[in-house]
Amino acid sequence: MPSPRTVASGPELHSPKEPVEPQTPARGTRRASSVDVPSAHREDAWLGTFRRVFSRTSQRASGRASEEDPGLLWRSSRFLFRSLRRALDDSPAADPCQATAVPGAGHGPEVPSRVTDGVAQQLSPGVGPEELEPEAGKSVADLITERQLLEAFKQLQHLETQLAAEKASHTFEQNPTGFARRAMDVCLHYDGLAAEIAAIVRETLGPDGVDAASLAELAHVVRAEEEAHPTSPADGDFLRTPRRWRQHWEDAVRRSAQERVQQAGAGKAPGAAEDASGLARLLAELGGLIRSDLRKVQLEVQPAYAAAGFPAWEAYLRAFHGAVAQRLQELAHDARGCEQLYILLDWAANVYGSPNFLGAPDLTLSTEPLPPLLAPEVWARLESDYTSFLETKILSCFDGILQLEQNRWAAAKAPDVLQGRYYTPLSTDVHMLVAEHVKAAGAISAELEATTLRICARAIGLFVPRFEKAFLESETVSEPHLGANINACEELRTSLLAKFPGNFAELEKPLVATICIFQKQLLQGLQRDVQPLFRTLCTKVWLTQDTLRPLMDKVVAFARHLEHVAPPLGQETLQEVHRYVVREYLAQALRPRERFRGAERAAGSQKMGLDAQAISDTFQGLGSEATWLGQAIPCVADILGETYKDIIQLHLERLISSYPDIRRDHVLAILALRRLGRHRNQRLLQHAQDLLKAAAKTGGSGTSAGRVLFEEIEVSTSVDVLITCI
Repeated sequence: MPSPRTVASGPELHSPKEPVEPQTPARGTRRASSVDVPSAHREDAWLGTFRRVFSRTSQRASGRASEEDPGLLWRSSRFLFRSLRRALDDSPAADPCQATAVPGAGHGPEVPSRVTDGVAQQLSPGVGPEELEPEAGKSVADLITERQLLEAFKQLQHLETQLAAEKASHTFEQNPTGFARRAMDVCLHYDGLAAEIAAIVRETLGPDGVDAASLAELAHVVRAEEEAHPTSPADGDFLRTPRRWRQHWEDAVRRSAQERVQQAGAGKAPGAAEDASGLARLLAELGGLIRSDLRKVQLEVQPAYAAAGFPAWEAYLRAFHGAVAQRLQELAHDARGCEQLYILLDWAANVYGSPNFLGAPDLTLSTEPLPPLLAPEVWARLESDYTSFLETKILSCFDGILQLEQNRWAAAKAPDVLQGRYYTPLSTDVHMLVAEHVKAAGAISAELEATTLRICARAIGLFVPRFEKAFLESETVSEPHLGANINACEELRTSLLAKFPGNFAELEKPLVATICIFQKQLLQGLQRDVQPLFRTLCTKVWLTQDTLRPLMDKVVAFARHLEHVAPPLGQETLQEVHRYVVREYLAQALRPRERFRGAERAAGSQKMGLDAQAISDTFQGLGSEATWLGQAIPCVADILGETYKDIIQLHLERLISSYPDIRRDHVLAILALRRLGRHRNQRLLQHAQDLLKAAAKTGGSGTSAGRVLFEEIEVSTSVDVLITCI
């Protein structure tokens, strides 16, 4: 008995011009004929022929022809044995020997061997097939080997038609095994032709390629088979069952695309793509390979198929798209870290998805009919993993920015002046960090961009208080550094809110709070320097010396730093300094260390007027816009030096109307400087209280307009003030 592998090769086809006339020998001599030498010789020729054709096909397909579709031969054999069983069941002349030989074929992949063995044993010497010798002198196997596919198919179709006609004429009623052998002959040659189609498809994108004539002939063969077998026959005849070669061709195209895509990075050493640069190189190689293959399909393969109406471009496009999706999901499964995840997302969205991916304006990857390159759940997982790594990375970047700032502080180097302002790279670093990641995320998707903006906003919100605390705890808290940090925070506040109004609105509060703290630090530094100088004001020494000049010199020197602070904040700080100087001057005047009487009081009033003018001129020269502070000191000076006591009420009215935040205690302290007498003091005090009540009813509080002066001045309840009240 021949082995299963040997028998499965199949017989050589017979010439349609030399039909074999079936013989019906006596029932008793049929088994004996199976060992006859001519019959055995004929069977060996039948096996050798198919052994030869499939050997050639296998060599051409690089050993993969049988792996292209391992179920193809079995499906053909399955139809064969179903039909054979019906033939045996319907044959009135079938003997018990035949009936037991065929049913054993239905138990698995060994069926073709078993049935062929039964057929070989039962076939009489005159029934065996003879070598097919067409007019051209080539068998079907040779035609397939030489890739004369259309001619081979025509001969197969002719034999199929002849065999079907003989079956319909009941030629094989007495010899069903003869029908089985010839039907197997046809099926195996059809399978060989299908294997050759797969081999051609596989070689199409190889280094040597396939000529256009072979591709066109392949397309014509597939179309011819579809026309020959349009639908499955009603009687289930396996010979006329559609071979579905178009589907077989599409499957071969898919396998070819998968093989080509898997070649990218195949020559790399293990672990070569474990880092971001290795993955980027692999994807670049993959993109180049896909681009080269699809351009070849569009420019060379598609025109060859187009003559037969074959949609080669669409088939190859879908095949490569599916193969790339599979490869990308494999890479996504092993991707680690923010960089690798982004490289995958960027390649899928911007490289492969680019209309210029194929490198030519007339060649584009149409994404309309194609499914997403990555499944939605895979894409969502990649984005989620990416944002998790990104959040950690951005927080780490802000740690690095803070460390750079601390290194600058430790160097004790004054900040640079850029375009007239103190400059620190803090704002630039933060802007570059945000812009880089937001732009990168926006190139992937709008959703990822929004998520990245939220991550950046949270990171900045955490960074600002850390930066503020670290700076104030450092040893370099000076006017230039404070000015530089104020500028940086203000630039962050204005530019980020202007560029991303909906995402960074929550940052305004912490940034404004930090700016205010830095401004307060500036003022506190000035106050520590000039506060001792206020103690000499409104003393008898002050009457004869210019004790205000050293104080104002320090103010002017401090204001020079404010010129390098962003205008809104520099002006705010300058006005605060202006208010501080006027307030502290009035506090010294309303809490005098020494009392003036007579000529000293008149001299003090005159000196106070001169100081008020000097203060006003100085701040006006510095650019202060707080002109509302200019009347406070002169009003007090006029009340102190007024010789006509009735006019004091007018000065008092002017003071209260200009500064509605003045209170009864302040009026008492001012009247105590003058000692006008009990009745006059009580009358002036009552008039002042009426004015204050009227101002309160009309809502004229100075605090409502941000003009606070007297409210922050504390006056003591001295003996002179008590006497004024009595």
